[in-house]
Amino acid sequence: MSLPESTTVLVVGAGPSGLTAALSLIHYGCHDIVIVDAVAEGVNASRAIVVHAATLEALDDINASAEMISRGVKAKDAIISTRSSELVRARFTLLAKQTAHPYILFIPQNVTEAVLGDKLKGLGITVHRPCKVIGMKQNEADCCMTDVRFDDGQVICAKYVIGADGARSAVRTLAGIGFADPEGAEGNAKNSLAQMVLADVTFNAEPKTEVFFNGVVSPASFFVLIPFSQIFNAELAKGGEPISKPVYRIGCGVPLADGEPPHAPPKEYVQGLIDKYGPTVLSSGESENKDPVTIDQIVWSTRFRTHSAIADRTFTRLGAGGATVHDRNKQHPNQGGIILLVGDAAHIHSPAGGQGMNLGLRDAAFLGKALSEHLKASESDAADPDDILRKFAEERHARALEVIGFTKKLLTLAGLPYHAHSWWMPFSLGSIRDLFLGTLGKLGFVQSRIAWRLSGLGGR
Repeated sequence: MSLPESTTVLVVGAGPSGLTAALSLIHYGCHDIVIVDAVAEGVNASRAIVVHAATLEALDDINASAEMISRGVKAKDAIISTRSSELVRARFTLLAKQTAHPYILFIPQNVTEAVLGDKLKGLGITVHRPCKVIGMKQNEADCCMTDVRFDDGQVICAKYVIGADGARSAVRTLAGIGFADPEGAEGNAKNSLAQMVLADVTFNAEPKTEVFFNGVVSPASFFVLIPFSQIFNAELAKGGEPISKPVYRIGCGVPLADGEPPHAPPKEYVQGLIDKYGPTVLSSGESENKDPVTIDQIVWSTRFRTHSAIADRTFTRLGAGGATVHDRNKQHPNQGGIILLVGDAAHIHSPAGGQGMNLGLRDAAFLGKALSEHLKASESDAADPDDILRKFAEERHARALEVIGFTKKLLTLAGLPYHAHSWWMPFSLGSIRDLFLGTLGKLGFVQSRIAWRLSGLGGR
């Protein structure tokens, strides 16, 4: 598909953040948009599956939530337990006075992308695929435009370039924007659960669990079980292999001492994680579970490192020779094409608490208003229209730092050991955590407070 020679906004990346950014722009009156993606088609896998209340509210604002909500599975509680007993329950129904969405929405990422993509197509915008960005430079005729070059030789000239192209963002790299852990080189080394495995599976017998977010703390690891029922079986099936049973999402931290997980972990490896770190009701061993449960089918699986990183800045201008111009005190601070980052291109962190895609979706949903205000201010010869985008970028950067800090704390809490802390304190940090959660977790205030924090409503 041929690209136009120019556009007002070029969105690079057609994942959830890129699609939402385009929908937000259209909602706020900017229709001259081109959206591209480097791959020929989206990945047919569930990946990020949790959407929280604050994100649904942000999508409400741009009329992009209704279909997602109708397609998803609502969970009213999140439960944290040991392998054999419940510790604390976050009750999202207690947030009914604060939000129209007092629940966690489970929806596979490929379904989210399909829903958002269909809505965008209905508004007259089609994703151009495959279009891989390999170069960016200032336009010679207009210093406030950027020429973006693709691997097939096509070039498009854009006033705004939005990088929504993931953790390995070409836009961010070509703009010379740094990307590192906010705590420096040692920041990621502090986490004992630095690697994880995710898998969508079916079991030989349906586990005895309700539709909740189920988190299990165990020695040296944290395990997650999320039921999908059979609602998404058609969307998750790959290669013509049908899925006839309910699908469950499995997530498990793999201690570094256990070695590196295999690529696309097979059934036997995932079963071993369940037996070692999962709830005993999922165990395949008769010694732990009188009704043994075993994996029937691996629908999808992956491994990854739980690194955290954040872009040095999410708004800049691209000057001559590809240099960035971001210092407002430079002689010509408002020259150069505008570069903006959202989603994983701007920040990454562990999936603890299901916060990752949510932060990216909120970045994108709020971007449309800021960019439309910048367009109007630029046309009216306002003194410093870029201040609108600076404030937007600073606010999103601050929110990202908060979420990165929050997810690191969750991982630290989840990974507390069960061996004695020292000779003078013959109690393990893990047992102290369990006692604390098991005692205070019975209080309604604590249950609602945890739900509030996970929901993102305190800081969209």
